Amino acid sequence: MNIENLIKELSFKAVRSSGAGGQHVNKVSSKIELTFNIEGSGVLTEEQKAILLKKLSNRLTKENVLILFCDDSRSQHKNKEIAIERFLELIKTGLKKVKPRKATKPSKSAIRKRLKSKKRLSQKKANRQKPDLE
Repeated sequence: MNIENLIKELSFKAVRSSGAGGQHVNKVSSKIELTFNIEGSGVLTEEQKAILLKKLSNRLTKENVLILFCDDSRSQHKNKEIAIERFLELIKTGLKKVKPRKATKPSKSAIRKRLKSKKRLSQKKANRQKPDLE
């Protein structure tokens, strides 16, 4: 996967940031909206697209477009860099293959240790009870 070509497929839009900030925030469009159409990507293979559509399904629009916002900084350029970093991290983690879990049994010593501690605890609780005098 070529990262430079992937970045070229991104589209950016600068919008006004929300929240407090005084006069500055009302004049400057420093918030960045990054959009990426997964199905329309020429860099990703069909298999990669299918994996991303499945793994990122809760973050996609109905048209399978990924939208990321960034208004961390007052600088539009810095926000754009941060948004690109977040996007690349999201794609990398989305395409990372998860190792299948191998089912294992607990060792004999672990089983013995667990049973011994259970026996000790039950003995402790039995000793708390009043003795049976009959």
